[in-house]
Order: sequence, then structure tokens, then C-alpha cells
Amino acid sequence: MVMQATRKTGVAPQANDTRALEAAAATRMLVAERILDYSGHVSIRIPGQDAFVIQIGSNSRAEVEPESMLVVDFDGKVLEGRGQPPSEIPIHIEILKARPDVQAVLHSHMELAIAFTMMEGVTLQPMRARASRWKSGIPTDPDPSHIKTKEQGRALAKTLGPHHAVLMRAHGLTLVAESAQALFIDAVHFKENATAQMQALQAGTKPLPLTDGEIEQIEKMEMRDWHIQKLWNYYVRKGLKEGVLPDEWGAPLIPSADMLTRDRTY
Repeated sequence: MVMQATRKTGVAPQANDTRALEAAAATRMLVAERILDYSGHVSIRIPGQDAFVIQIGSNSRAEVEPESMLVVDFDGKVLEGRGQPPSEIPIHIEILKARPDVQAVLHSHMELAIAFTMMEGVTLQPMRARASRWKSGIPTDPDPSHIKTKEQGRALAKTLGPHHAVLMRAHGLTLVAESAQALFIDAVHFKENATAQMQALQAGTKPLPLTDGEIEQIEKMEMRDWHIQKLWNYYVRKGLKEGVLPDEWGAPLIPSADMLTRDRTY
């Protein structure tokens, strides 16, 4: 059950303003990339607390701002901000509780993801290089309804297990990552990968997923931290240019030159 605090002073300005800004920016950019629409949500864990930042459930994802972010605890109680969190808050609570390694969670109703839960004998597989992220598997949770109870949230977290993505039967998907930036980039690559497999299926051919050996070779060359900053820089600047993000968000969101400098070539 979602509870709401009587004290509504806005997101804590020092501890959580960066997380609120990153969550708002990621949400807007995910809308621009057709990964989020009228529904879905991003959460970011607050280190050292059983709490996280997430948007007000009723706010447009295309217009969300840092000021429309809430701080919510693991009981669903709003600690900071005005409004109610999304109705599917148990997704975020139970995954963050079950996975201390996870710092950010995305729930989306991506149409491509849903399609892979509605085809008999077809499993979403790593097809493109960046999909090595999901080499351990992409399980499907059997519950097609909205996840609104603790029990449903725990069941979804159990299905996710140690993986980085879980499909939700006839519903959508949930992704987890080590940061808001990584979560956004993973979502972009998840869509690319699902598109690649769907294109192979639509061509009437048998999809040829990456082999274990190919994944091993890919990961030898992987520079995940640098790759995330490179793509985050691209999408933030794209969002600023196209008016998806306000100009004043640019300075705190654009990575520094040091963050965009590789410490190795492979």
C-alpha cells in the first residue's frame, strides 16, 4: 500500500538533486527514443538509505522535471515531494531490496519486448554485440497484470534473479543497472537487440544469436564505463539540441572531458 508523508518540502536539495535530475533526463530521453510513453518509470537508489528517487505517477513522462520527483522508502512511504508515486511501485521496492548491486531500475511497456512474450517457441536472445549484457538470460515473468502488491513485486524480483533484464508476459519489461546513465544506455541497446531479432524473424530466417565464444571475445574488448559516458554524452546533447531537455540541464548532465577519456584502447 502506498503511503504519503504529511511533510511535503520537495526533493532534498543536496542529497538527491543530482539523482532527481538524472531520473528526469533519462525519462525524457527514453520517451524520445520510444522506450517510454504515457506510462513506465525510472528509479534511482539513494545510497545508504532504504529509499529511492522516482517520479510522480500522474505526471507526463515527456515533461517530467526534477521537482516532480519523489523520495520514497521501501515501505512505499513518500518521504520528500508532493504527489503519489506510480501504482507499480512494488516493482522498484522489491527489486532494490533483493538486489543490493542494482542502483537504478526501469519499467517500460516497450512493444517489442511485449511481442517476445507472445510468441510460442521464441526466446529473446543476445543478437548484437552490446547484448552480451544479457548473456545470463532474459527470463519472462508469467504475471500479465499490473504489479501493485508486495507479493507480485517479490515474484518479479525472484524471476529477475541475478539477471539484468526480465520480460513481463503481455505487459512489458524491467531493466536494472549500476547507474541511471547505464540504465538508459542499456535500454537503448535492449531495443536495438530486440529489433535485430525481430527483423531476422520477419525475414523468414532462423535468428543466429551470439555464441558463448563470440560473447567472450566481445567482452575482452568491452569498456563499459567509457561506452556509457560516450553514449550518455551523445543522447544528452541530442536531447538539448532537439528541445527534449531544457538548456539549463546541460551543464550538470554532460560528462567532463576526463570522463570521456579512455584509459586504454581495448
